[in-house]
Amino acid sequence: MNTIFHITQRQQWEQANLIGSYRGDTLDSEGFIHCSQANQIVKVANRFFPNQSGLVLLAIDSNQVQAEIRYEAAEIGELFPHIYGALNIDAVYQVINFEPQENGFFELPPEVTDLK
Repeated sequence: MNTIFHITQRQQWEQANLIGSYRGDTLDSEGFIHCSQANQIVKVANRFFPNQSGLVLLAIDSNQVQAEIRYEAAEIGELFPHIYGALNIDAVYQVINFEPQENGFFELPPEVTDLK
């Protein structure tokens, strides 16, 4: 299994479960859902989500994703997985609580370390 991860608000994920698919906010504005590989999670969280609570980390089996996945370079040249289209929720095999530490920054949850 090749796992990719996506950070989202718990409320958005709960709504996705009601309709059967997930459309990240960037899908409409940028045409894709941002995802990360395990070694990119903390960097992404601390850059885009500092001090935000109520987040979950979706562990996604990329082999089960029905939409196209492209690995594309970010501004720093590092490749990030992007899902082009809605994410079928059955591709998500684990939902991990993802809260910042007291200092507002994130650390890699132990569950992710176990998935590597």
